[in-house]
Amino acid sequence: MQHKNRKEDPMKSVSRLAIAFTCLLSATSLASAAECGGDFNAFLEGVKAEAVAAGAPADAADAALAGAQIDQKVLSRDRSQGVFKQTFLEFSQRTVSQARLDIGRQKMKQLADVFARAEQEFGVPAGVITAFWAMETDFGAVQGDFNTRNALVTLAHDCRRPELFRPQLLNLITMVQHGDLDPATNTGAWAGEIGQVQMLPKDIVAFGVDGDGDGHVNVKKSSPDAILTAAKFIAHLGFRKGEPWIQEVTVPDNLPWEKTGFDSGMKAGDWFALGVKPRDGNTANAGLEGELLLPQGRKGPAFMAYPNFNIYLEWNQSFIYTTSAAYFATRLSGAEPYLKGNPEPGISDVEMKALQTKLQSKGYDVGKIDGILGGGTRMAIQKEQQRLGMPADGWPTPAFVAAF
Repeated sequence: MQHKNRKEDPMKSVSRLAIAFTCLLSATSLASAAECGGDFNAFLEGVKAEAVAAGAPADAADAALAGAQIDQKVLSRDRSQGVFKQTFLEFSQRTVSQARLDIGRQKMKQLADVFARAEQEFGVPAGVITAFWAMETDFGAVQGDFNTRNALVTLAHDCRRPELFRPQLLNLITMVQHGDLDPATNTGAWAGEIGQVQMLPKDIVAFGVDGDGDGHVNVKKSSPDAILTAAKFIAHLGFRKGEPWIQEVTVPDNLPWEKTGFDSGMKAGDWFALGVKPRDGNTANAGLEGELLLPQGRKGPAFMAYPNFNIYLEWNQSFIYTTSAAYFATRLSGAEPYLKGNPEPGISDVEMKALQTKLQSKGYDVGKIDGILGGGTRMAIQKEQQRLGMPADGWPTPAFVAAF
């Protein structure tokens, strides 16, 4: 499993100008990076000039940037981002709560017409969208309290990742131009994500849908706008209509554990032939590419991930988040709670960092030494488990650490 022109439509408020505006950004990325840091007023003038050159009215750029200032709290968050150090069981049981499931089902019923449109037009089921809606903002209740304009100005001016955030700032100007955002009052996440499903301005401009027909795309206040915009974005990420994304399975005691995880090259049917069994009994998708995911090793919960799981990896790179979100979507779509199993104990944060350091010294690419069991660390562990003659399920146990 591999990982990642507008038609005229009065229901969508993105203009041809916005598309041209977005297309220009790639051509200016190197210049943008060169202008990071330095005099703040000169930086703002540069952003305005770039926006106007792309076709934005000068007054829209002025309105968007007036009063902009650096937010030190944003820089602090960017330097010390919270990451997923919980296990899958810990994180998923906290996020996929019964209360959220109940509210999600209620929202799906209340907005049935909107969700029906999302599936009809974009092929994305209600459960997939609702799970993101719940996990990102608790259905719009917690959208963040950072001024969006200031957050993006701060991150675009900073020299760590200007190539990522300057285009977002330019697209925010487009949103101001369309009357879809008030730069002085709009709030969201520290990294500039906006609205009930937390999307960045560039994606809102490109995939925004006016779901309530008021002539604007307001993903912060309008649930129909947020739902349909998310659906269009998810479709853009490659969601395949009518196909599953994840399915809980049970596993036998003996499997080629080294093939679990991503990029096995196997189909779901290959796993079924080896004794992997879907808990719901449905083997109709045996012909699809299938990856066996074991978030806490072979003795914990197990899932078959299908090609649609790629959209979760595009949405968020955290394995724990994506697997939890995909599981959440299956629950909203009628699946039973997963079997917790009896996973072997894991290791502490200190032990994980020490393990990553040792793996790195042996030539493995584990990324940052952060105590997170990410994809690179899992793959390295699998290879070392296989070398040691241990079940290569990618789950670090005290026994593995002792043997390694």
